Amino acid sequence: MYNMSLPWWAYALMGAGLVIFIAMIGLSVRRHHGVKRSLFATPYTLWMIIFTIVPCILVGYYAFTDANGAFTLENFLNFWDSNYAKNQLYASMGEAAASYITRGTVNVDTLVYSLWMAFLCTVICLLLGYPAAHIMADREFKLGSTLVILFVVPMWMNFLLRTIALMNLMEDNGLINNILEWLGIGRQKLLNNNTAIQIGMVYNFLPFMVFPIYNALNKMDYKLSEAAMDLGCNKWKTFYKVTLPLSLPGVVSGITMVFMPAVTTFYISRLLGGGKVQLFGDLIEAKFLSSKITDWNVGSAMSLIMMILILLSLGLLQKVDPDGEGGGMV
Repeated sequence: MYNMSLPWWAYALMGAGLVIFIAMIGLSVRRHHGVKRSLFATPYTLWMIIFTIVPCILVGYYAFTDANGAFTLENFLNFWDSNYAKNQLYASMGEAAASYITRGTVNVDTLVYSLWMAFLCTVICLLLGYPAAHIMADREFKLGSTLVILFVVPMWMNFLLRTIALMNLMEDNGLINNILEWLGIGRQKLLNNNTAIQIGMVYNFLPFMVFPIYNALNKMDYKLSEAAMDLGCNKWKTFYKVTLPLSLPGVVSGITMVFMPAVTTFYISRLLGGGKVQLFGDLIEAKFLSSKITDWNVGSAMSLIMMILILLSLGLLQKVDPDGEGGGMV
């Protein structure tokens, strides 16, 4: 059984934080002789502290400590070399076992593969999402608002249910294979491969690309396009010179909103890949939940590495779109 107990200072820190938080509320009420309107955000602030900040602190704690709570960097060495523990044992056995020391690349290779799959998902979503967003934002297109609703409605359904529904459509006796057989093409192996995982990722994350771009295009002043055409630009040149540059904040926001969940996903690969394809999210989940390879410390180190990648993506978004003009789902 893995030891999940925290050091005394972790409980003391959380308790001190709660006391300080309550004291700040009391001081705010006393200073303003009543309840200030911003105080109504207190439940949300408390929620963020408990379920966002504290878990991040715990991930950092486990990433830089061993099973006994002592500071170590071996968790990151375990990430870089999946055979690190075994190699340490071989090294202690002297020169006779030196030939058995080999660096394991499973963790790094899985991360690189996950980044590649997330990159492909992002590119496909951009190629599909930008034309869809452009059509929906076109004021001359009367069904634009209807398409927006069609994109929104599936998002009301739980993420896992959407993936299970897609799995049922793509299974050997599913609707898609029945249609292919009716057309004379024959049944295809649609599940338990990389293509199925990529289709599932695009299906689930496409709205996160469409709506930021749609939001940016919908805010655009169409008089600029009309002015460009009055000055002699055709439709393609107007799009290249006016529409595309003004929609870039939405594009960057969409890329970030698709890439981040795509690189950390794990349930899609489990359902649509049949367990044959492992992404980085699957690797992290196994470190926390698998009865055979449970290692919270190494799993936390991997999670911390993933968090750094996400923060870098958010930094890029902030640099390209500092005012958040492309943000938002609608």
